[in-house]
Amino acid sequence: MTISPGKDALPQIAPGQQGEMARGGDFDQAYADLRADESIQFAEVEFPAQEPPPDWLTDFLQWLSEVLAPLGMFFVAIWPVLKWVLIIGGIAMLVILIVRMIEPDFLRRKKKTTAEGEDSWAPDQGEALALLEEADRLANEGRYDEATHLLLKRSVGQIAEARPDLVEPSSTARELSAEIRLPQGARDAFGIIAARVERSLFALSPLHQDDWQAARAAYADFALQQKALAA
Repeated sequence: MTISPGKDALPQIAPGQQGEMARGGDFDQAYADLRADESIQFAEVEFPAQEPPPDWLTDFLQWLSEVLAPLGMFFVAIWPVLKWVLIIGGIAMLVILIVRMIEPDFLRRKKKTTAEGEDSWAPDQGEALALLEEADRLANEGRYDEATHLLLKRSVGQIAEARPDLVEPSSTARELSAEIRLPQGARDAFGIIAARVERSLFALSPLHQDDWQAARAAYADFALQQKALAA
């Protein structure tokens, strides 16, 4: 006689499903062990209630928002135009940077021409010759200190006449010999003369003929270029 299973009968478990149920039991046990571990916190953490900000800070932030709100609305309103202005400005700055890095030939030629033009001026030839003649008379008498000092003094006067913006009452010979707005030739000559005058006046070291010749040659090389002095 065959007995059919009723509704309350347990379902048959396939052999392959028994391993899965065993693994499920292991997971439940591991989870239960984890929850039972008192070193691990599962309860919600209650944070202490924060005190509200002071009234003055709330009032200040409210005032600040009211003040900046129109400015923000203004930028929002002009953003379609401002966006293109910023883009164009950025492109212009990029182009300038590239041009400066590349520096085309015509820009280099222009800078070179400008520099040559600045270095071309010199004192009036007649004044330079008269100064050298007067200084030579002192040097022929062995008064090399006075002759060199005369070159320096007259040179400062010539520079002051041509470029009054470069010479001030407090200007020193050393400052003028390093003045970058003077042509390179003038700075070189002025530096040679000024160094010897400083040694004569402050180091109390008498100048000799070779000192005078160096100062005279420096002034003559610069001044006697047969160029008109230009501002």
